Amino acid sequence: MALAKNNWNLGESKKNVGTPGIERAVLIALIQPPMTEEKSTEYLDELEFLAETAGAETVKRFVQKLQHRDSRTFIGSGKVKEIGEYIESHNIDLAIFDDDLTGKQTNILEEEWKIKIVDRTSLILDIFAARAQTAQARTQVELAQLQYLLPRLRGLWEHLERQRGGIGMRGPGEQEIETDRRIIRDKIALLKKKLEKIDQQNVTQRKGRGELIRVSLIGYTNVGKSTLMNILSKSDVFAENKLFATLDTTVRKVVLGTMPFLLSDTVGFIRKLPHHLVESFKSTLDEVREADILLHVVDIAHPQYEDHIHAVNQTLQEIKIEQKPTIMVLNKIDLYRERNYDAFLEDSIKVQIEEEIQDRIRNENGVDTIMISATTGENIPLLREMLKTKISDAYAVRYPYKTKEW
Repeated sequence: MALAKNNWNLGESKKNVGTPGIERAVLIALIQPPMTEEKSTEYLDELEFLAETAGAETVKRFVQKLQHRDSRTFIGSGKVKEIGEYIESHNIDLAIFDDDLTGKQTNILEEEWKIKIVDRTSLILDIFAARAQTAQARTQVELAQLQYLLPRLRGLWEHLERQRGGIGMRGPGEQEIETDRRIIRDKIALLKKKLEKIDQQNVTQRKGRGELIRVSLIGYTNVGKSTLMNILSKSDVFAENKLFATLDTTVRKVVLGTMPFLLSDTVGFIRKLPHHLVESFKSTLDEVREADILLHVVDIAHPQYEDHIHAVNQTLQEIKIEQKPTIMVLNKIDLYRERNYDAFLEDSIKVQIEEEIQDRIRNENGVDTIMISATTGENIPLLREMLKTKISDAYAVRYPYKTKEW
C-alpha cells in the first residue's frame, strides 16, 4: 500500500558526523500554563533518556514559553528560525518534541529544517518496536503505530493536495488519504482480532496454571523490576539500565520456603503515556489485572520518584484495576544514600530519615512499604518474609475450607 511517508526515517542519519550509527538530536519543549520550568526540565531529562535508549545523542535543548501553541509549527516562528540555524551549523539529524505533533506540524517542520521530526509518542513507539520480541508485543506495537498514524494522514499528505478545494478540485493527495485511511482501518481491525485470539490463548494458559497465587511486579520504567524478578525467582530475565528494557510479560513459578506462587514482570509505565498506547497494551497488563498481590517497585533514588508513583497509580486506574494487596518496594536505597548523605551524617539520623520516608509513603498510598537494594541484596530476606505473609493470607482467603501445608 502507498502510505504517506516522511522523507526522514528513524535510524537513517542525514550526515556522517559524530559517532557512527548515533544520530545527533535536539530536544524541544513548550512551556504552557500551568507548566513550570522545573517540571519542563524533569520531562526533558526523561525525554533525553528516551532518546538515548532509542540510540540518539542529545546535543542541545530548546525551550519556549507560549500561552498557546502555534497551529502550524507548534513553536513560534522566531524559535523555528533559531533552531533551524542551529541545526544547519551543528549537523543535527533529528529534532525531538516533548509533546505530540499533528501531521501538518510535522510536515511543515521537516520541510523547513530538512531533518527528521519526532514527537514523544513516536519516540516511545520506536523504542517499543525495537524491544518487542513476541508475536503479542509486535502486534500491540503495530496496532499502536497505526492508531497514532491514522489521525495524522492529512498533514502528512498535505504536500500532494491542491491549493483550492471545492467541486472539481479534488486533488490526488485527498484521494490517497481516503485510500490509506481505509487500508489502515482494515489493518487495525485485523490486528485487534489477532490480539483477541492471542488474549484467548493467554487466558487458557493462565487457567492452566492451576490454583497458585499470582504476584505481579509493577512500577515506572527502569526502576529495577527485572533485577528484582531475577533475585526472587533465581532466573535470568533481561535487565538493562534503559527505558522499557522489558516489553513482554515474563512469568516464573517461585517457591518461598515450601509455598509456591507465580511471579510476573510487566512493561514499565511512564509519564505522559498516550492513551492509545495504554489501550494497545491492555492485554499485556492482564497479568496485573488478574494478580492477587502487587509489588510496586519504586526507584527511591530518583528525584521525581513521587511523580513516578502517581503515574503508575494513574495508569492502574485507567485500566480499571481493583484495589489489591500491595507492597511498595522502595528500591535502590544504596544509590539514594550515595546521592543524599555526606560522610559526617550520623547513622541514627540516616535511619530516622529513611523511616520518615517510608511512613510518609505508607500513609499517602495506604500500602505496606520496605526499602531494599536489588543490587546489594539489602533487606531482600525481609521482603521475602513480607511477601510470604501476603501470599499465605491470600491462600487463606481463596481456600478457607482447605488445609494446606506449605
